[in-house]
Amino acid sequence: MITIEQLTFHYRDSTFALRVPRLLVADGERVALVGPSGSGKTTLLHLIAGILLPDQGTIRVGETEPARLSDAGRRAFRIATLGLVFQDFQLLECLDVLENILLPYRINPALKLTDGVRQHAVQLARETGLEPRLRHRPGRLSQGEKQRTALCRALITAPRYVLADEPTGNLDPAAKQRALDVLFDQCARGQTSLLMVTHDLSLLGRFDQSIDLAEVSR
Repeated sequence: MITIEQLTFHYRDSTFALRVPRLLVADGERVALVGPSGSGKTTLLHLIAGILLPDQGTIRVGETEPARLSDAGRRAFRIATLGLVFQDFQLLECLDVLENILLPYRINPALKLTDGVRQHAVQLARETGLEPRLRHRPGRLSQGEKQRTALCRALITAPRYVLADEPTGNLDPAAKQRALDVLFDQCARGQTSLLMVTHDLSLLGRFDQSIDLAEVSR
């Protein structure tokens, strides 16, 4: 479970302030995070992941409070526990699509890269329509292809939690449907909790609940 209580955060030299009195994401639950631009949706994901630290309040991801960990501890926590899909994708240009998907296995010594893992990566690429691009580097990909690569990378380790920031924002309707089917299917198989930022209100029926951050933070 992700539990947030009495959270406050602000950026230096900015009037922005995020306040979340209470927010829960249960084990295996699919939650859509909505709200207008500037309401703090991306910021909240970064706080949960320990990329940012709260001014006050508590964030628990399972039994872990990321804010209580060292920088190295938070990085290890993210690698071991979370599947992250960033708005800017954060793909490595020196790696092709397949190796970008497999990147968590290169940076986490606790993960063993086996033939089965490689086959799983290829299967994820196939299901999201990326298989013909597996040997291409990010510079040769469309924005939608980069987005799907980032999504596959987030899912490859079967993480306990997936934090996804507009993971279908650059996709056409057919590709969006395909990517969401893969995302929800993989989360259901692993009883993975999903917290996904979206501006597409037509998707909300596919989630267990939706949270309007602008309403929560009033």
